Amino acid sequence: MSEGLGAPDHSGGERAGPTRAILHARYGDRLRWLVLVTLMLGTVSSIVSSTIINVAIPDLSRHFGLGQERAQWVAASFMIAMTLSMLLTPWLLNRYGLRRTFLGALLLLGAGGLVGGFSPTYGVMIAMRVAEGAAAGVMQPLPNILILRVFDEREQGKAVSMFGFGVVLAPALGPSLGGFLVEAFGWRSIFFVVVPLTIIGALLARRFMAVDSAMMGERKPLDWRGLALAGVATVSLLNGLVEMRESVGAGMAMAGLGVVLLVAFVLWQLRAPDPLMNMRLYSYQQFSAGAVVAFIYGAGLFGSTYLFPVYMQMALNYSPSRAGLVLLPAGVVLALTIAAAGRFTNRVSPHLQVSFGLALLALSFLLMATGSPATPYVLLVLLAVLGRIGLGCILPSLTLGAMRGVDFSLIAQGSSCINFLRQLGGAIGVALAGVGLQWRLGEHGAVLGHGGDAVAQAARIRAFDETFLAVGVVIATAIFAAWRIRPRPLPAN
Repeated sequence: MSEGLGAPDHSGGERAGPTRAILHARYGDRLRWLVLVTLMLGTVSSIVSSTIINVAIPDLSRHFGLGQERAQWVAASFMIAMTLSMLLTPWLLNRYGLRRTFLGALLLLGAGGLVGGFSPTYGVMIAMRVAEGAAAGVMQPLPNILILRVFDEREQGKAVSMFGFGVVLAPALGPSLGGFLVEAFGWRSIFFVVVPLTIIGALLARRFMAVDSAMMGERKPLDWRGLALAGVATVSLLNGLVEMRESVGAGMAMAGLGVVLLVAFVLWQLRAPDPLMNMRLYSYQQFSAGAVVAFIYGAGLFGSTYLFPVYMQMALNYSPSRAGLVLLPAGVVLALTIAAAGRFTNRVSPHLQVSFGLALLALSFLLMATGSPATPYVLLVLLAVLGRIGLGCILPSLTLGAMRGVDFSLIAQGSSCINFLRQLGGAIGVALAGVGLQWRLGEHGAVLGHGGDAVAQAARIRAFDETFLAVGVVIATAIFAAWRIRPRPLPAN
């Protein structure tokens, strides 16, 4: 099934880049696996750029004199840009093909890291985070699109396992590496980490990706109106959530405008000639359920990813390196779990795997809500491991389960849509986590920061505990939707 990587065409030759015919003659059936590894490296680069920043937020706050609300935008700006650019991936693939789309995203990601490391002001740094996020959003759906289009169904679980094994190490290595870099070289060093990764990814893409990608199709116009509606709606919604910390009324009004614009976006997609998001996807029960799970799961996961390094440093007074290192064993366990779980996707129903994973992930946060100054470091590591086991059970089955049975022509949009909703949930989750934490800190008369006596520390920990409890409950609610991912029985003849 390697024809999905490109249609034979000798017109380009080696000058513009290798054609699919040349590459297939050179590598045979290995070609699709080599392309998957290349995409995996690009996705790892984008995930590292996303997660490595969290452990540096306290250092960034001190350097630029940021309050908690402005520091939160270091993570949120990346998430918003990544969320919106995911909607562009099917259009970019259709117009420019896999090779040029991937190389363009890598170039933008590397430039964002390089310029971001030299940022003279907070504004420049945020602009570079937006650039990195936009590049990451284009790259995130590519591996799943490739797997669903190019690999046989019996090979999809193995492909997801191999891809996932590499990708899931990035969220663990990012904070761990970031913690040591921040202590040794300062916050600027964490931006530069992504640059060599993007260079290697670009070299591999030029070697293994054909210039005549079959993912190119009829050049349809971009739905600019839909993209504008989605962009303004997302920014309004998230700004409204953040504004609620200062003024509930103003925040509710802005968030309400975001909701209205999201409804307008959906209505426009129903009648647009070439929509960014084909609403036919939601006629499939398993896809609709998977979309709900992706949104809730994204909100809980990314919200907690933002909270955890801040909790370790600001409430438990750990150094940045120890705060980042707590996720390293969990990342290794996650990689092993996803490698094993991916091989069961053809033997265990997706709704069972996803539900079990959500239950473990929710339990890890509910147990985290029992934290105190006496909580051992090893217990925090074990709780992180428990959550990552759950995450490892979810990842291989969610997209495959949601997309099975969906019309082949909708695969690119479906994969991008699942990723879009997960990231939209993540962006909202980061905003809500910050709002919820600020609210609970205020209720306990505490402020976010280092130092203070035992009473002040206990108040901060209680605020974090209650926020973790809310995250656990949110993730648990996704189990109800996950149960509907099960495939419908075929009608009797």
